[in-house]
Amino acid sequence: MYLSLSGYLPNVVPKLALEFLTLLRLTVSAAAAAAVVVVVVVVVVVVVVVVIVVVVVVVVVVVVVVVVVVVLEVVVVEVVADVLVYITIVAVPVIEVLVIVLVVVVVVVVVVVVVVVVVVVVVVVVVFVVVVVVVVEVQVVVVEVVVIAAAVVVVVVVVAVVVVVVIAVVVVVVVVVVVVVVVVVVVVVVVLVAAKRCPVL
Repeated sequence: MYLSLSGYLPNVVPKLALEFLTLLRLTVSAAAAAAVVVVVVVVVVVVVVVVIVVVVVVVVVVVVVVVVVVVLEVVVVEVVADVLVYITIVAVPVIEVLVIVLVVVVVVVVVVVVVVVVVVVVVVVVVFVVVVVVVVEVQVVVVEVVVIAAAVVVVVVVVAVVVVVVIAVVVVVVVVVVVVVVVVVVVVVVVLVAAKRCPVL
């Protein structure tokens, strides 16, 4: 029985190893294909989000300009001096505060983006180094394992950076839209007050 097993095992082990390596290569190919698909999908989503954001900003700006122009055309001829006085007293300080807030928000978003990207890169590099060290220590130097680790590193970094950038863009756009809307409201109210067409105020 022992002799039959000893003659059988040398023939079976290479076949199992070959099948294992083949399965591992197929897994690597599938992982690489999945990584490419993930990166492409993320890039497409980012492009779509950026396009939508740009369209929204353009529409808001156009509406703001139209509203301001219409309001000014209605009353500016009668109350140029009063409008200038009211804008100098009321609108300019408000706009200055909003601009400062916008700058602070943008700076904070940029800092957060940089910190998150650095942390993600450091964590991924550490994980990658640990994987490589473990592979070398256990004397299992398999190219497929390193390729899988590299693919995971690339996908994680790309997805993390894209997600952070999208969040930053959305935050900045929301702040810009809010600032623009507030400025328009302030200007319109100031003009109406100067024109004595806002009885409540």
